[in-house]
Amino acid sequence: MQPTTLQGLIEDAAPIPARIAASEMYKALANVGAVVFTILLATATAPAQGAVHAAALDITHDKPFVMVMVNGKGPFRFVIDTGTGGEAFITRELADQLGLSAAGQVHLYDPSGQGGQKVPMVVLQSLRVAGVEFAGVKAVVHNLSGGEGGYQGLLGFLLFRDYLLTLDFPNRRMQLSSGELAPDGGTSVLPFRMPDGIPVVSLAIGETHIDAQIDSGGAGLSLPLKLMAKLKFVAGYNSLSNAQSLSTRFLVKGGTLNSNVRLASYTFKHPFIEMNPAFPLANFGACPMQNFSLTFDQKNHLVRFDGDRHTLHLSPTPEPVRMVNAPATQPPDPTLVPVG
Repeated sequence: MQPTTLQGLIEDAAPIPARIAASEMYKALANVGAVVFTILLATATAPAQGAVHAAALDITHDKPFVMVMVNGKGPFRFVIDTGTGGEAFITRELADQLGLSAAGQVHLYDPSGQGGQKVPMVVLQSLRVAGVEFAGVKAVVHNLSGGEGGYQGLLGFLLFRDYLLTLDFPNRRMQLSSGELAPDGGTSVLPFRMPDGIPVVSLAIGETHIDAQIDSGGAGLSLPLKLMAKLKFVAGYNSLSNAQSLSTRFLVKGGTLNSNVRLASYTFKHPFIEMNPAFPLANFGACPMQNFSLTFDQKNHLVRFDGDRHTLHLSPTPEPVRMVNAPATQPPDPTLVPVG
């Protein structure tokens, strides 16, 4: 999934047990005129010191999926999406199956800044993954793409704020553990920012440095179109596909760079990159992430990249880019704003 954030908060909501949220995604609340209730942040089983909780990852079209129990029922198939700045998404079908009633609405938007939409929110009493139980999970109810074989939900980055989250792509393993990462001078551990609850690191493209979102729900390595004038390509670039996000429609272009891309001590030699006019930041998606076991430490804002090789290659994404949050069988939304 392309980076998705939650703005505003509960409107016309039933009271929820009080624990006030302090995350970035709620800071715009005062600007949207919402009726404010105190908000519950998901709480997890306290991690025992040194305990490691693990689950198998199903890698489909390069994206990581895991089996999840919700309110004691399941298991259900969820994608782990570090490009979503929230706790969880579920499909309307799963909400109906579990008999969940809306606890309010959230304003869902993408980084294009072109608009957004209000969608229902529910509270999951219990969500269990990798042997860890999270209580009071806020879940957005929304359509999810079926292009990866069908799934019932999505686990966002903020759900794992109290744990070290490891996504080991080569060994197809997810891990939750206690502890913290330590800086190593940028060899494998990088600092990240968390605007809107999404991890953002620095990428070097030749001599140009750019912020990039680490997005396990994304596709390849995507760069903003505004960089095109600074880039050189091996044999030019081509139009790849029409795409859409929550708010916009746009044309994706792509080509093989004539320069290298560096991340920590790892180098992608002349990678294939995608360019789009909709988003202001680069996006390091699931395809380049296949080379690494990544560990995220949200408390210290650090991420570690562990890979067997330090010189890497990145081919075109295996399927057309689909930056869409709805089934492909639905007609295009006429309210989307064309960009570019």
